[in-house]
Amino acid sequence: MKKNLLSVLCAVMCASLVACGGRGAKKADAAPAEPAAVPAYTVVEQPQVDLADFPQDAEGYYVIFDGKTFAGWRGYGKERMPSRWTIDEGAIKFNGTGGGEAQTGDGGDVIFAHKFRNFELEVEWKVSKGGNSGIFYLAQEVTTERDGAVRYEPIYISCPEYQVLDNANHPDAKLGVDGNRQSASLYDMIPAVPQNQKPYGEWNKAKIMVYKGTVVHGQNDVNVLEYHLWTPQWTDMLQNSKFSERKWPLAFALLDNCGGAEHEGYIGFQDHGDDVWFRNIRVKVLD
Repeated sequence: MKKNLLSVLCAVMCASLVACGGRGAKKADAAPAEPAAVPAYTVVEQPQVDLADFPQDAEGYYVIFDGKTFAGWRGYGKERMPSRWTIDEGAIKFNGTGGGEAQTGDGGDVIFAHKFRNFELEVEWKVSKGGNSGIFYLAQEVTTERDGAVRYEPIYISCPEYQVLDNANHPDAKLGVDGNRQSASLYDMIPAVPQNQKPYGEWNKAKIMVYKGTVVHGQNDVNVLEYHLWTPQWTDMLQNSKFSERKWPLAFALLDNCGGAEHEGYIGFQDHGDDVWFRNIRVKVLD
């Protein structure tokens, strides 16, 4: 009898624990958090240079850097070129201090002040040992207001980035997924395959083609990736990157419709705190 009574009491106690949500109760799965609201933002429109003022070569490319002056170039969100960008032996050079992204005095990213829609961009680049930079395209100048002050958001939250990196010596080369932060990759989304980068201190040739949403990255005369903007594929890639709707709502909103209603934007170069050079910069308009 004692044994049977104890069994009954045990069963009653366990049932009570479950009913009251005690240790034996299975907790309901938490509902996923909703993405934060996209903050109000403004796409700033500034005067653009006229491509007719720049020479065309025999292949129909506009030469947008003459190797001697910064004609047509300015800082992102600025009216002039920041002083840490100089001209060095026919190349645009960023003079870094190793201070990290856009934290090197009068630096910051720079753009060519004309918006392109369908185009081919060719440029040669090299970095110092452990160097990091990037080539932006379809970029917008975007501001938000916080605590009563208007500020420019980083250029890279509005546009794709062609990664410029010393793969052998910069730790970012080992981050991301399957090498999607290495040279010529679509940063944090698609790796460049094959990875045919030349080492730091040597010139690499970058090519970016954008045509009606199809984008191709080339490195050293080899096409290394292709993707398609403004498609479900593009949205899925964003959702699986650091720019996802949950991680960064403003970046996701801008990138999902990068180039805005006209699907056009600026070409730019990144200040990531390291020495980097760009030369032989030319663009062919495809539309």
